[in-house]
Amino acid sequence: MEAAVSEGEGGARSVAGGRSFWRGGGGALPGRPSPRTPMAASSFKDFQESVRDAWEVDDDSTPTPTPASAPTSLSADISPVVSLSAAWSVLESHRRGGGSGSARPPRRSGPPGRPQAVRSPPHDTYESKLQRFRHLSDTQLLDLNELKHLSWSGVPVKIRAVTWRLLSGYLPANAERRQEVLERKRQDYWQLVEQYYESERDDETYRQIHIDIPRMSPLVSLFQQTTVQMMFERILYIWAIRHPASGYVQGINDLVTPFFMVFLQEVVPLGEDLDNWQVDTLTEQQRKVIEADSFWCLSKFLDSIQDNYIFAQLGIQHKVNQLKELIHRIDLPLHQHLQVHGVDYLQFSFRWMNNLLTRELPLSCTIRLWDTYLAESDGFATFQLYVCAAFLLHWRDRLMQERDFQGLMILLQNVPTQNWQDSHIEMLVAEAYRLKFVFADAPNHLQSQTNNLPQNSSTR
Repeated sequence: MEAAVSEGEGGARSVAGGRSFWRGGGGALPGRPSPRTPMAASSFKDFQESVRDAWEVDDDSTPTPTPASAPTSLSADISPVVSLSAAWSVLESHRRGGGSGSARPPRRSGPPGRPQAVRSPPHDTYESKLQRFRHLSDTQLLDLNELKHLSWSGVPVKIRAVTWRLLSGYLPANAERRQEVLERKRQDYWQLVEQYYESERDDETYRQIHIDIPRMSPLVSLFQQTTVQMMFERILYIWAIRHPASGYVQGINDLVTPFFMVFLQEVVPLGEDLDNWQVDTLTEQQRKVIEADSFWCLSKFLDSIQDNYIFAQLGIQHKVNQLKELIHRIDLPLHQHLQVHGVDYLQFSFRWMNNLLTRELPLSCTIRLWDTYLAESDGFATFQLYVCAAFLLHWRDRLMQERDFQGLMILLQNVPTQNWQDSHIEMLVAEAYRLKFVFADAPNHLQSQTNNLPQNSSTR
């Protein structure tokens, strides 16, 4: 039974029975400015000090910031940026075991834009998160916004294939219609294969795809299997035929890989080595399902970035210029360092944008990153710009140590991410979200003339 809650003097809330909702009774309320000390709206230090006790170390649960936007209200006239910064300071103090009686945590040092460690709440275990996903996906009418909210921080392996189908729009929210839609769409795909790939094949398009496929992930034996390469050829050929404005563009083959691996993992026993799995051991029906689902999810995924692959790939060139202007604002010394040594952003970030960092990251990390991409409510195209900015800033120290063009380009085109894990991606997307929060709606942001941007590069 829920306890009756009433409003007490000074805005304090009390539970029926006389026990105060906040520990400590009639003292200052955690997370609210102290009524005894008037605070000017411009005083960040005073505001930060007044909310340091918002969460004690021994609280039952730790509030976790999420990317989902929700209306908030402040009890004082404080700007959203100041309040967000103060909240992060409180969380950092909590993580370090600081409580209300500890000293204020030191300011974060280092260059602006460097990702900081992100720790998952201890109560949010893998199994509990898996249960929440299953409960949500089993509902008669799926709340897609809630699914995106859960998926942004990563999707459990056991439920990832179903979740990706839902997030990409391939599966409908209505549970009763899902099986019918799956069967129909899979049948549609194989009809397209029969009509265009096996009967009316365009030789030039097929030749380009046929040349690219063997080059894909040459060190992974899975992708050198003839059966797998034929599956990729059909997927890419049908996609190119259905998108005549762009046709096949080199690099799209890399974008099939994450979907293929996720749907393969759905039918392979958990814990098996997918990189060396013999696809021929699967049944024909299983292979057909993997291929058809990979095609439809790829098509949905690329809808929001279609302009990246039309003639001259003007969409990517525009995003490269946006990245240049963004780094100019965030970290002027790094931007100038690249410019002085003759490094053009197009020389390294074109591939980042074209392949969505699939060639810069291990495949497992790419899949984790795409959990977040698929969960972005307004499409991932804008968010990916900030991911690329955070990725570049991650290597800032090493880039600043390079003193010539050759050294800089070797590092930028061969970033050492071979040992990266999901935790690195969590840091990356957290920093990208912070950059988007600060800069997405900032005046003069992402304009066409870099010269009009302010000269102060500091984000703090």
